[in-house]
Amino acid sequence: MGCNIQEMHFLNYFEDKVFKTIKKYRMMGREEVICVAASGGKDSTAALYLTKRYFQQYNYDQKNLFALLINEGITLHRDDSLRNLEEFCKSEDINLKIINVKDNFKTTIDESAEKLRSVGRKPCMVCGIWRRYLLNKHARALGATKLVTGHNLDDESQSIIMNTFKANTSLAANLGPISGVKEHELFVRRIKPLYHCTNEEVELYTKIKGWTLDYCECVYAEEGYRFQIKKMLNTFEGKYPGTKQGIIKSYLELLPLLKENLSERIQRGEIKICKECQEPANGDICNACKLAKELVG
Repeated sequence: MGCNIQEMHFLNYFEDKVFKTIKKYRMMGREEVICVAASGGKDSTAALYLTKRYFQQYNYDQKNLFALLINEGITLHRDDSLRNLEEFCKSEDINLKIINVKDNFKTTIDESAEKLRSVGRKPCMVCGIWRRYLLNKHARALGATKLVTGHNLDDESQSIIMNTFKANTSLAANLGPISGVKEHELFVRRIKPLYHCTNEEVELYTKIKGWTLDYCECVYAEEGYRFQIKKMLNTFEGKYPGTKQGIIKSYLELLPLLKENLSERIQRGEIKICKECQEPANGDICNACKLAKELVG
């Protein structure tokens, strides 16, 4: 890869920002097993590569790093990105695990999309629930102590506004550079090394690196609530630069209060165990199992 001086300066700036974020929030320790939620897209690939670089720079054991992909069964979105990710992990000598939604829920997002629409559900909503469920379940089963995700500053600002609009205070408390309110044996805490990086910065970084990636939105993305929030925030950012940074800054100031409030509720026993799959749930049956029953019986 041949880079000019400006490109090299940007690469160094970007990598330094990510490493400082990891250190500032103490995201990972030397003895921890780190799983990276990978998709073949720009954000998760950058997070995967830089986590490996961090391991190398600080002499962490490379055996304690692996990637995990959830194959949702979205043909037009996943097939190319899966091939790209497999090639990337092979070239970087990173262990890659692949989990298929179909193997766990007897259907795919493609197969269930029309049925979901017919009952007023969005494919993105179901995909999100199943992905989060499978990432946590299999990362934990594979021994991970932390789960790296590729969420960048734009993604996080969207999530904050989404939860505000929907009055999801408890979900808002689970955001931040390190997800979750407190340690729990059934949850692998998520960490976000790209937390302070904008979408444009991540895209520029990956393009300078010259990786073969899928830069396209998922075919179902425009149906989701997040897509509308994304458009709104991009419009605001265009008119009032710094909007997204402001959202993140104000949220981080409120985060300690949100976590304290939710921690008290958790201590009162709100986390239950799903009777169907023995995974953590808010009720007797977790949302992932409820959706599977609705779709395949």
